[in-house]
Amino acid sequence: MSGIGKEGVITSIEGLREIYGDSSEASLVKVTTFLTQEYRQMIEASPFLAFATVGPDGMDCSPRGDLGGVVRIENERTLILPDWRGNNRIDSLENIVRDPRVALMFLVPGSNTTMRVNGRAVVCAEPALLESFVMDGKHPRTVTVVTIEEVYFQCARALMRSQLWNPDRFVDPKNLPTPGALLKAAKTDFDKETYDREWGVRAAATMW
Repeated sequence: MSGIGKEGVITSIEGLREIYGDSSEASLVKVTTFLTQEYRQMIEASPFLAFATVGPDGMDCSPRGDLGGVVRIENERTLILPDWRGNNRIDSLENIVRDPRVALMFLVPGSNTTMRVNGRAVVCAEPALLESFVMDGKHPRTVTVVTIEEVYFQCARALMRSQLWNPDRFVDPKNLPTPGALLKAAKTDFDKETYDREWGVRAAATMW
């Protein structure tokens, strides 16, 4: 088979197409360059997204969540994402400043349909815009303004296979490493007990 190299590594788009065949009509016609009313409704219902960026130092994909909708829909081509309190690594924002390409994947609790947006973004610190996102008396230090280039929904198979919303398959956090334990695994002298003991109070006090 052409396009398949040593040890089965696929080396060309033609090689992929020989395996997968053509895309279905539905997978192609669902892509728009703006928010349809139905796409808008899905995104407005989403409190969580995965935010992917790329820059000269590598890629980043970070979780973003908010009460109600995770983004503000400014118009059919523009989304605004506030940057709330975090760890100040600002990997995503640094990438955007140097390379505006972004990808967003929205999840809606209880729905197996996800929404995807590809576009270009800028990081903005305009005071009036920041003030418009006030929450609990605080506002974000920046917002990310995304210009939509592609928007489409993703078929439900991945979430159906994973049974993501099935409470019978939820993992008990007690069976997972704590944040402190994860940090200690990376830095052996880290004080995980103190970190875990203080984390809940600290997070609640710095949510916004």
